[in-house]
Amino acid sequence: MQLPYVYRVTKYDPADRDEHGHYTGSEDTVSDHGEVEASCLQAVAAFAAETGVDRLAVREPQIPSFAYFGVESPVDGFGLDGFFPAGPTGFHDGAEIPLEIGLRLVRAMLRDDGAWCRLEVEGAFAVHVGRDQYLYISSNLPCGEAVAHIREFGLFPERLDASPYAFEAEEEGQVIQRPGDDDFWADLHREVATGRAGILEETYLEGASRWHHLTSDTIDLVRVGLAPRARLAVWPSLSTDIDAVLRALPADGLVEGVWQDNDGNIRSAIANEDEFPELTARISRARAAALLSVYAGESVPLCTAVMPDNDGVLRARWRTEPTPSDRDWVLRQPQG
Repeated sequence: MQLPYVYRVTKYDPADRDEHGHYTGSEDTVSDHGEVEASCLQAVAAFAAETGVDRLAVREPQIPSFAYFGVESPVDGFGLDGFFPAGPTGFHDGAEIPLEIGLRLVRAMLRDDGAWCRLEVEGAFAVHVGRDQYLYISSNLPCGEAVAHIREFGLFPERLDASPYAFEAEEEGQVIQRPGDDDFWADLHREVATGRAGILEETYLEGASRWHHLTSDTIDLVRVGLAPRARLAVWPSLSTDIDAVLRALPADGLVEGVWQDNDGNIRSAIANEDEFPELTARISRARAAALLSVYAGESVPLCTAVMPDNDGVLRARWRTEPTPSDRDWVLRQPQG
């Protein structure tokens, strides 16, 4: 739902923009970690207060993956240390947090040194950060007092039709997303029992995943331990022919290595040709392994799903890339 009142809040004076809207002034694009940053947080707090919200939901959370393009150097824990009582696992899609923690997340995003997300109250309020410290705040109310306060803070609120970073809903006619419901897990039990499936990739944040070894005895334990709203991909079992896996290593480019250590844990790493020696060393000591292409369409899982909430409703907005098996599942669904 697009909220009616959207503001871009920045330290950049609109008078210093050219005819294309590009800023030409002298303000730095890096956070000052001080007065200006504090004013941005006060702006968010002012809008939240006038809208009447004191709790926010985390949406589409992400952390840097193997490619990092943040302005500042990444910090330990992606800037999330101490934010959640349960630790970093509390940073997941749909997590409800008090405004105080939301402001700390906004500060981390302004510093562009790790985690990113949208913060929302459905139908009432939204805030997120774009590039170069562009702060986007939306409300279902005009928030005239908040806008006035923002100017007093020395910032510049500019009314927009929409944020360029607002979530864009999927188009009509796209493939229905399969939920990770009881039917999905029943199918997975059968796939594991027949030896067709062997590992599960759990993407719990955009940019971060965990791998799970699947057997008929462990599937239910894996399901219970998944992050809320996780994105799932099911893959065949790893190969115990380690020599054959290593022979398939390309001469250059990027590849994801997945291997099972002697402790039984499954690990993965994305590497380029400069890192192949380290990847080779790790895989050579493994029980089983596989190489997956990171390029679109070259390595396709057996099937995918996204975990619904406990009430069975699929509220996660991210989607998986449908596999042939997923399309077959769609065709089997009752037509409304």
